[in-house]
Amino acid sequence: MDLLQLRYFQVVARYEHMSRAAEELCVAQPSLSRTIARLEGELGSPLFDRQGRRIRLNQYGAIFLRHVDRALSELDDGRRAIREARDLGLGRVSVASETLLTIAPLLGSFRAAHPRADVRLHQSTAEEMDRQLRARDVDFCVASQPLSGSHLDQIELAREEVLLAVPYGHWLDGRESVTIPEIADEPFVTTRQGHWQRALLDRLFAAEGLAPLVSCEGDEPGASQHMISASLGIGLIPAISRQVGTHTRVPVAWVHLDAPDCHRVLTLVWNRETHLSEAALKFREFITSRPFMTHHLPDPRRERGHDQS
Repeated sequence: MDLLQLRYFQVVARYEHMSRAAEELCVAQPSLSRTIARLEGELGSPLFDRQGRRIRLNQYGAIFLRHVDRALSELDDGRRAIREARDLGLGRVSVASETLLTIAPLLGSFRAAHPRADVRLHQSTAEEMDRQLRARDVDFCVASQPLSGSHLDQIELAREEVLLAVPYGHWLDGRESVTIPEIADEPFVTTRQGHWQRALLDRLFAAEGLAPLVSCEGDEPGASQHMISASLGIGLIPAISRQVGTHTRVPVAWVHLDAPDCHRVLTLVWNRETHLSEAALKFREFITSRPFMTHHLPDPRRERGHDQS
């Protein structure tokens, strides 16, 4: 079964007349008749009732026509969408990220550089990202946890230290570094299972044969710093948030964790089997051609005075 057969069947069903259909399609009537006969043979059922030279769409033909109309309509919509994207814009790019704080500034810069691109942003866990990439619901994921699969390609965007944030006045306020055993009894503000902060917290404690004491958990990583500032606990915060924090004046103190691999790796991941729009291709070029974040950050011991200024 091919597209030409479906187009021919649609026209014949509309006219219920081979000669008129052949005239509109600009084909010879015998050729049109053979095409319809081959289609009926492939389906294993006649689509028309024939009485001499007259034909009428039968019940099987009516059922099949509804599906053919929908299928061809979708294809026509696809052609129009491509034409509109080519003539009026760059098409759509959909991006998923575990935290919106990480990607929002870069997406803003991309939209400013490419105002004709339709940009969509989703907040997703690593498990959701894997499903979204397989289902082609998103073009890219900015992942803070490993995503694996033979169908996936990825590029490392950045590596950054993950710091311990504590409220001002906490006994760790002013400390340069701390070990995991020293904070074994401290209540932690973190995210639910599935988010990268929780995965890192559990891994760091498990390496010491310990389990963290979780006092507050949620789905919005960007809210953790505010809860820590309110003395609801301490927590793991990526270094990029320290830069943002100095501008939004979220009052927390920063401490280095003396633990191996206490960092976050950000990767851009996509399904190599997914067709990428022009907007998606330009986004990939844009995000991989510039520094994703500042790697050299100021000493956290000096930032308290800056925050209080």
